[in-house]
Amino acid sequence: MSEPVSNHPQVKQWLSHIHALAVDIGPRGSTTPAERQAAEYAKDQFRQIGLTPIWQDFQSARSIFLPHIIGSFFMIFAFILYPLGGRLIAAIAAIISILVIVSELQELGFQNNLLRMLVPKGSSQNVHAVVPPSAEHKQDIILVGHLDTQRTPLFFRTPKYVKIYDKFTTIIFVTYLIQTILYSLSVFLFWPWVWYASIPTAMCAVLMISFFIEAEFSPFTAGANDNASAAGMVLTMAEELHKNPLKHTRVFAVCTGCEETQHYGMIAWYQQNLQLLKKPKAIVFELLGVAGPGYLTQEGIIVPFKADQNLIKMVENLNLEHPEWGAYPVKISGGNSEMADALRNKIPAISLFGMKKDGEAPYWHQLEDTYDKMNPQVMEDVWSLTMAMLQKIDQNP
Repeated sequence: MSEPVSNHPQVKQWLSHIHALAVDIGPRGSTTPAERQAAEYAKDQFRQIGLTPIWQDFQSARSIFLPHIIGSFFMIFAFILYPLGGRLIAAIAAIISILVIVSELQELGFQNNLLRMLVPKGSSQNVHAVVPPSAEHKQDIILVGHLDTQRTPLFFRTPKYVKIYDKFTTIIFVTYLIQTILYSLSVFLFWPWVWYASIPTAMCAVLMISFFIEAEFSPFTAGANDNASAAGMVLTMAEELHKNPLKHTRVFAVCTGCEETQHYGMIAWYQQNLQLLKKPKAIVFELLGVAGPGYLTQEGIIVPFKADQNLIKMVENLNLEHPEWGAYPVKISGGNSEMADALRNKIPAISLFGMKKDGEAPYWHQLEDTYDKMNPQVMEDVWSLTMAMLQKIDQNP
């Protein structure tokens, strides 16, 4: 496939950032030297634009899969422990199961938990720059794209596998919940069949461990679409807004690390900067180079997060005014964007997410996610939509 070419000046610059990240640097696993190199690149680009880059170091888990592997081992341990007999043993097995369920829910909700405490950590970093408004500062907007890339496990190899994986993780959670409920009730009620009823949970836990160990040893993707396209968008948008600033809106252009390990970078950024923000809104960018423009209405794994309704309405109205952009709503049930972090901090947010209309996320966590797949026409439409969104927000502070 030939390399992408565009005569659109901003898209041309945007493509150069994607090439630098996905080709010149390549795979950028969370907490790896390559991820840090990508952050250094973003810092240098902010400086060349004429902005002052702000660097933030933080500690992050190295893997999104390891907490769930540990949780599954605990569920198996509770399963092995339970039939040893006695109310005390049943209580211990129940407590272990409860701790796993609570920790899993907290992990999926981006909250600190027992599993996060147990996993090994590594060093990562965020880098951002601030673009001031041309007139009175009345509000802030946060533009977000992550720099790191994910591994390429078997269950992400095809869209069909992704759908199966999505359903399977839900089934696993349900079986874990059933074991927790049964073991807890059996402390007070003598039900001799409880252990046999929890056999499916143990089988699911073994499968979960097998899948995620395979994932842990799979290579990292170069991540042109996910998510060099988003980080490149942030850098290009920062340059454009520095040349032509919004009137009343200060812009935070944020390139995060460790999104792929459950958003450690974005969490750390809000912890450091939340109190500095004035009436903020957030636009999060994900997979912008191949399909779209899609706008995310809901996301989440078990725990749902819904985009701000006013921002959704704004995009819907823009789409009516500009049908040539072809924007459309999308949902994801097997993943999250950094929109969730803004929403958790009570910040109105929306994510521009490049899914196809049928729900497929092109080259998501696949080795095929390379620079040559970028579609300049899609990128032009995304750029036009984003600029229109920023102008609308700026006109209504």
